[in-house]
Amino acid sequence: MKYRNVCVECITAILPPHVVTSDEIEAELSPVYQRLGLPEGRLELMTGIRERRFFDPGTKPGTISAQTARKAIEQSGLNPALFGALIHGSVCRDQMEPATAASVHAGAGLPQDCLVLDVSNACLGLLNGAALIADLIELGQIRAGVVVGTEIGRPLVEGTIDRLKTNPDVTRKSIKLEFASLTIGSGSAAIVLCDRKLSRTGNRLLGGAARANTSHHNLCAGGVEPEQTGDTRPQMSTDSEALLYAGVELATETWERTRAVLGWQNEMVDKVVTHQVGRAHRNLLLEKLGIAPEKDFPTVEFMGNSGAVALPTAAAFAIEKNHIVAGDRVALLGIGSGLNSIMLGMEMGA
Repeated sequence: MKYRNVCVECITAILPPHVVTSDEIEAELSPVYQRLGLPEGRLELMTGIRERRFFDPGTKPGTISAQTARKAIEQSGLNPALFGALIHGSVCRDQMEPATAASVHAGAGLPQDCLVLDVSNACLGLLNGAALIADLIELGQIRAGVVVGTEIGRPLVEGTIDRLKTNPDVTRKSIKLEFASLTIGSGSAAIVLCDRKLSRTGNRLLGGAARANTSHHNLCAGGVEPEQTGDTRPQMSTDSEALLYAGVELATETWERTRAVLGWQNEMVDKVVTHQVGRAHRNLLLEKLGIAPEKDFPTVEFMGNSGAVALPTAAAFAIEKNHIVAGDRVALLGIGSGLNSIMLGMEMGA
C-alpha cells in the first residue's frame, strides 16, 4: 500500500485513572505462588511490566472512546463536518450488536453522512482501521476520518486472578497459559487522518505492508464462556513463548516488505513505535529487525499490554514527549495474534 494524499493529523490517548502494580497482582496470587513454589517478582521480571492501568469497574469501551474521539477531532482542528468515516477498532466492544462505533459516533458529534463501523483484529484493529480510512482518503471518497478504540483490561485480569485462586488443579505448566492475561492493561487512543490539502501538520502517511501467518491462529485465543465457567468475564489462553518467536518471524517478513514498498533502508528510519507486549518481545523484535533500541518509545512498563490501543498510545506519548519530532521518518510496527502484522511508514511535517 502506498499513499500520496494522506496525512496523520493527530494521534491522541487517554490514560485510565487506576494504577495496579504487578506486585499487587502477585500479592493476590500469593497462595498459588506458594503452592507451586513460584518466586515473587516473577511477573515484572519476565515481562518488564511494573504496572498497568484500569478504568472504573463497569466502564463501557464506547463511553471512553466517544471522549477520546472528541478529543482527537478537537486536537486536529478539522471541522467535524469534514469527517466521512468513524471506525471503532479495539478488541473490547460494548455489545455484539449494534457496532460500538454507533454510540461513539453519536457522542462524537460527527455528520450523518459518515461511514460508521467496527473493525476487529486482535491488537491490530486501530492500525487496520487507519489503513482503511487512508484508502478511502486516497481514493477521494472521504476527506477525513477517525479510528478510535478503548481496551478494558480489568475484567480479564481480575477474572484470571480469581480463577487461579479457586482452581486446585493449576500447575506450574498450566499457569504459563494464563500468564499473559496478567499483563493486560487498559487505555484509549484515536488517530485522525485527512487529505493532505486539509492538513496543518503535513505528517504524511506514506504506506506500508501487511502479512499474515494464520497457521498460528491458536497460539492466543480468548473470549467469554459463561456456559462452561459460569463467569461472564473474558478469559484468554496464550502460549507466550511460541507466540513470541512466531510473531517476531512474521514481523521480520513484514518489515522486509514494508521497506521495499517505501524504498527505505534501516538507516533511513529515525524512530519506530512497536506493539507494547513486554520487554522480551521488544528486545527480540528490534534485534531481528536490526533497529537500535533507542529509536523506540516503550510504554509497556507503566501501561501493560493494552491491546489494539497500545501502539497508538505509545505513538501519542512519543510525539507529546518530543521523542518523535519534525522531519522524522517513523515506522509503526504492528503485530497481532492470528497471526497478523501491519507496518506503516510516516514522515513528520514541519
